[in-house]
Amino acid sequence: MNFQEKLNAFSTIVRKETVRILRIWIQTLIPPGITISLYFLIFGKLVGSQIGDVGGHTYIQFIVPGLVMMSVILNAYNNVVSSFFGAKFGKNIEELLVSPTPAYLIVLGYSIGGVVRGVLVGFIVTLVSLFFTELRLYDAGIVIVTVALSALMFSMGGFLNALYAKKFDDVTIIPTFILTPLTYLGGVFYSIKMLPEGWQIVSRFNPILYMVNAFRYGFLGVSDIDPLEAIGLLVVGTILLYSVSVFLLSRGYGTRT
Repeated sequence: MNFQEKLNAFSTIVRKETVRILRIWIQTLIPPGITISLYFLIFGKLVGSQIGDVGGHTYIQFIVPGLVMMSVILNAYNNVVSSFFGAKFGKNIEELLVSPTPAYLIVLGYSIGGVVRGVLVGFIVTLVSLFFTELRLYDAGIVIVTVALSALMFSMGGFLNALYAKKFDDVTIIPTFILTPLTYLGGVFYSIKMLPEGWQIVSRFNPILYMVNAFRYGFLGVSDIDPLEAIGLLVVGTILLYSVSVFLLSRGYGTRT
């Protein structure tokens, strides 16, 4: 394939994924906004009013960036794993695999689709948060880089999950038993400085902690982790997951149910 043909193939995959997201927007975009609204109401307003300030900000201001990031990574992940596994289950992925489209473009195309959904949901959740608290932007560059890399990294994680999934139950195992616990223990609702020293060390092995804190720094200017260290981790993780996904797909692993 020449460059133009590759560009057409890539743009077609991205367009297909984007149209799918927008066509069923009631399922893909609205539920996260409603769910996070409950978090803002219960944890931010009701519980937060009893906690006081955290890091020089009200509790609801402190948790908003974490909740936005949580919605971004979970929706980016879920979009790719459901879309690619659905294509496997429906047997229409074979049409794409027998085409001359390179594996690296297929992985990237599906991943960008996940990024689109993650960013759209993150934007909606951010707008919803404005009904509950005032939100300022401390460093726009950090916010943009962190949300883009986090969504891309978890999109590729979702692609790997879809490759190995043999049935629909396999699609939900990792989000339920790995992603959700890591998210809740990733500093979304608290600063790790509140934890005993031993648990602070353990928390640093949680990759979501770095994403949440870098994103929080972009909004509030406070973080338990060096933002540049967090971005470096995101870059390495994204490259690693992308390389593994391309390697497996190019050899046909996990392309049949």
